[in-house]
Amino acid sequence: MLQTILLVAIILIAVSLTGVVLLQRSEGGALGMGGGPSGFMTARGAGNLLTKITWILAFLLFGLTIVLTVVGNMDRASVSVIDADAVGSLATTPQTQQQQPAQPQPAAPAQPAAPSLDDLEASLPSATTAPATAPAQQPAQ
Repeated sequence: MLQTILLVAIILIAVSLTGVVLLQRSEGGALGMGGGPSGFMTARGAGNLLTKITWILAFLLFGLTIVLTVVGNMDRASVSVIDADAVGSLATTPQTQQQQPAQPQPAAPAQPAAPSLDDLEASLPSATTAPATAPAQQPAQ
């Protein structure tokens, strides 16, 4: 529950921080944009206010992400690999030592899935036998 609240707060702060940064006036004039005296919030006092809000939101964002990391790690087990007698002892905890049921082996098929080459040759008519009916000849004109 606490993690959900922290995540929602982080998302709201991140969106607010993005908006505040986009409202600020461009100082460098990169790509030929910004730098002119006309526009929304161009007074120096508004610039100071936006700078302070940016710092506050950035501090809150980083602080909440650290708190979320700490809260998320509270539920983890406190067993260390160094504290264990052997690395394999961690994998064989009492919960994982339960007997697994034996899986039955699949039965071998009674007949092959495809007919063999000998079966195919026996089913084909031989080339030496004449066809049962002769082809019809065209009448002469």
